[in-house]
Formats: sequence, structure tokens, C-alpha cells
Amino acid sequence: MRQIPASRALVLALPSVAAAAAVTAMTFAVLPSQVHAADAWPNHVIKFVVPFTAGGANDLVARAAADAVSKRLGQAVVIENRPGAGGVVGADYVAKSKPDGYTFLVGAVGTVTNSLIRTKMPYAPDDLVPVSLIAVSPSVIVAPPSLPVNNLKELIDYSKKQGGGVNFATAGSGSTPHFVEEMLKEKGAALTPVPYKSGSESITAVMGGQVAATSEASVVVLPHIKAGKLKALGATWDKRMSAAPNIPTTAEQGMPEVRIGHWAGIFAPKGTDPAILKKLNTEMTAAMQTQETRERLLPNGIEPAGGSQESFVAFIKSERERLGRIAKNAKMSAD
Repeated sequence: MRQIPASRALVLALPSVAAAAAVTAMTFAVLPSQVHAADAWPNHVIKFVVPFTAGGANDLVARAAADAVSKRLGQAVVIENRPGAGGVVGADYVAKSKPDGYTFLVGAVGTVTNSLIRTKMPYAPDDLVPVSLIAVSPSVIVAPPSLPVNNLKELIDYSKKQGGGVNFATAGSGSTPHFVEEMLKEKGAALTPVPYKSGSESITAVMGGQVAATSEASVVVLPHIKAGKLKALGATWDKRMSAAPNIPTTAEQGMPEVRIGHWAGIFAPKGTDPAILKKLNTEMTAAMQTQETRERLLPNGIEPAGGSQESFVAFIKSERERLGRIAKNAKMSAD
């Protein structure tokens, strides 16, 4: 084999060295553009989709959360109301949105229960990824002041003594009050669900004496309780409300299974960068515990929450299993 002079070998090697240097240079040149998406997020307006009309409990919590977290992220967070089909319309919109970290759903109990009571859903449950629990408005079981009961045991006993039981107002099949009614039935209450179009109509029916009781979000019923128009029999969360510490919980009355809250939580379209979700969870949890946010929500009976993304994922899984059993046994259907 003919040997190549050392001087020429060096020349022949130079292109390879140059190529390697070029590759190295390209590598360092690309690095700035490969910075993780979460490091640059957010760089424009974020949208929180509320699947209900403006003015309700979910909307109130969403606006408080948006204001609080926008200050921590240094970016505007706007609310877009997309009501319809018990929250399905807004949830479907988010589920099918681009998973770029700029569109989120402020979901509620219906985000879990809709797929349990509807045979046809436009999206799959796992198309929405739980990000962070925002706040909880406990459900309060109420009756007219004239009803001769003062707690849940007395309500159950009273219902049994009435031929055919008593009527319990709900906001429709599969609504939170409907689940409360079924939970009370499992405790022995003789109740018949009477569906109304909304929680407001249910409350009006109770105050008017058309039905014996109902259950509705604390933010809705507390003003009526304080005005003496409704009687509180129990709150369906695991601790007493800051705004009404005199109302005992269902657990304190020996019925921990009667548990549900009008909670609000952030969900993202499947495929959203996990680092973005983690960052939003961290900032949302911190935002909900600021004095300003607490002063905005607590007087309305809304308890700021938070917690890790993992704990919210576990909560959603648990609620789906627990409420799924109740929906199946009660043959709940929104179709």
C-alpha cells in the first residue's frame, strides 16, 4: 500500500476536523432554541375556559384564580365562558384545543360525572389532564325553617315517617344535589328527587315549601341561611367552612360517606408539556393561598385549595370510582 506523506495526511484530515468543529458550533448554536418550553412559558395571554355562564360559583372561582395566578406568572389570564350541556360544551372545546399551554378548562364535578351519566361524549375522559385543584365550595343540605328537623339524622327519621317519603330538589339528573340525595338514601332516607332546571330554582322551591330539602353550593345558600330563609342541616365537605363555622359537617354527624363539594380545578388538553403543567400547578397553589385571594373567596363560603398535581390526579380518580358506583346504582342518566 502506498504511504501518504505526513504533510498531505494532515491536509486530508483537516476537512474532518473542520466538519467536527462545524457540528460542535451548530450544537451550541441550537442550544438556546432548545431551552425547555416551560422556561419560556408563558409568553402571551392564557385562556381559562369556564363551561358555565358568568356569575355562578365556578365562574367566581375561575376569575379569582385567574387574577391571582396572572400576577405570579407575569402574564394576563382571561376568562372565556362556554356554557352548555352541563359543562360538556366547554370541556370539549378545551379537550380539542392545541396543547400548547395557553388554553385550560376550569372544570367542576361535571368534568368527572358527565361521562358517568351520558352514553355519548364528544371527548374521552383522559383527553383532559388534571393540573390543579383551585377551591371548594362545600355543598350545604338545607330545608325550610318550618320543617321540624335540625340535623341529618332528624331529616332521615322525618322522611321515613312521611307516607311515601319526602321530596328533595335537584338541579337535574346527575347534578351535585342529585348525588347528595342518593347518598342520603343510602343512609336510609326516604327521598324522591325532584329535578329543577337550576340550583337557584331548587332553592326557591325549598324556601317556598314545595319540597322538603335540597343541597346546593355554600356560595349560593349562605346568604339565605343568614337571612333566616333556609335552615342548614349539614355541610358535605370534610371540614367546617370558615364563613359558617357553626354548620356541622356530614362526617361530624356520623355520615362521612355523604361527601361532595362544588369544587373547581384546572384541566389541560392531553399532550400539554408536563413541565408547563407542573409550573402552573406550583404557581396556582401559591396564588390561592395569598391573603388577597383568601379574603376574596372565604366570605362567600369558598375554601381555597391547591396541592400537588399528583394529589389532584388521585382525587379525580377516586371521585370517578366513588361517584360512578352511586350513578350506576341510581341509574342516573342525562340522555
